[in-house]
Order: sequence, then C-alpha cells, then structure tokens
Amino acid sequence: MWITRRLVVVVVAAMLMAVACSSSPTSPGNTGTVNLMLKDTPFSDAKALLVTFSTVSAHVSGGDFTTLPFSGGASSRTCDLKKLTSAQDVLGTGPLATGHYTQLRLVVSNAALYFDNASQGTACAATIAAPAGRVGSVTIPSGDLRLNREFDVTSNTVTTILLDFDGDQSVRETGNGFMMTPVITVVSVQ
Repeated sequence: MWITRRLVVVVVAAMLMAVACSSSPTSPGNTGTVNLMLKDTPFSDAKALLVTFSTVSAHVSGGDFTTLPFSGGASSRTCDLKKLTSAQDVLGTGPLATGHYTQLRLVVSNAALYFDNASQGTACAATIAAPAGRVGSVTIPSGDLRLNREFDVTSNTVTTILLDFDGDQSVRETGNGFMMTPVITVVSVQ
C-alpha cells in the first residue's frame, strides 16, 4: 500500500510539472506582440489608391498560418497608399505564439484609384470613404500574397515588421482599366 501511495504521488507530481512547463501558446508568457507596419512607394498617377486587406497572417515553422488581428479588431483594413509615401501606419497588431515564423500572408480583397481628390482622414482605418471624382476600378487577379521572410517571436517582446507596398510596380493600366499584382517587400524586422 505504501508503494502504491508513493507511486500515485510521483505520477501526480510529474503531471503537474508537465502542465506547468508546457509550451502551450495560450499560456501567459508564451506569446509576443507583432506589429505589422505598412508604407508605400505610391502609384504616381492618382490622388488616392485605396487598398483593402481582408487577412494578415503569419506561418509558424512546422505549423500553420495564424491570423494577426487588424488594428482596432476590425474584420478588414483599408489603407490609402498615397498617404503612406512619407509615413507608415499599422496594418495588423496582436499576440502571436513564441516561435520561428517563415512567411507572412496578406490577402488584398479590393482596390480602387481616385484621380481627382485625395481621401480624407487617416492613412489606414477599418473603412475609408471614397473621395469624389473620377475612379478607376482595379482588378486583382490574385490577392493572396506571400512574403518569405523569417522572423522570431520571443516571449513578452514586441516584434515590428515594416512592409513597403510599391504602388508603381503593383498597378498597371490595361485596355480594360487597371490591374493590380501586389508588389510588397519586407523592409525590416526589429
């Protein structure tokens, strides 16, 4: 009986230690914060270039993509790239599990060019009102963009990633309007 009690105590102690030392991403201290910032080299022929992102996510090595929340918890984020030529704004921000990440994925769901007037307000928001005047619709053949840039998220730290959306390289005029093939580079990871 004494051996059985001792065995039970050892097993319970081992289980408690395993739970306490687990690397579960939901445990406090096993996450870091990632801020995904966006700037632009703009499409020069327009006064506004509104681009709506529907998803921002990061791929952990050996795992899956994890969605990074948009600033303010919105379901999408629209940016006027013309306002990001000499500034930068937050695209996504939030906690990610600690680990080694191999890729970022951005999904662009909509884009439009405005030729007569600039947009009002901030560079990026949950929604941005369309400016008055001539508009050019933009076709996006593949809005799923993957950026192969490795980075690490460590416990209780902030990792800031700066992306440059190149408007002149991304938007081309065709015989039927405009087409966007997003050209985005990772400028820095800090």
